[in-house]
Amino acid sequence: METKSDIKNRKDISLLVRTFYAKIRKDEILGPIFNAIIRDWESHFSLLTDFWETQLFLNRKYSGNPVLVHQEVDDKMNHSLTPEHFGYWINLWFSTIDELFEGENAWIAKNRAQKMSTMLYMQIYQHRQN
Repeated sequence: METKSDIKNRKDISLLVRTFYAKIRKDEILGPIFNAIIRDWESHFSLLTDFWETQLFLNRKYSGNPVLVHQEVDDKMNHSLTPEHFGYWINLWFSTIDELFEGENAWIAKNRAQKMSTMLYMQIYQHRQN
């Protein structure tokens, strides 16, 4: 049985992000959303690699506002994002991590993503009320 290593550096994060979004782009539920919004996938990969590098290794490379970005996506999608979309996203994220890595940072990447997905959906829902 092959032993997987943990997420150790930016190269590993880049592999995770690129592998994950290759699945997202082909997904029948999530693909249409992401493919309609993201025009420059290379810069998206770079931004998300920065984001996860900041999350996992505290290298302050990411300086965006994920709440605002996701609220804008929901606006562009006519407020059609649902908790199920976030559930599909998190399931793909977990399975991609499990396919590639194991260890403490892999667990942290899952845990942070799960907390963020809940928080982001709540922020989207509150934004709709305004």
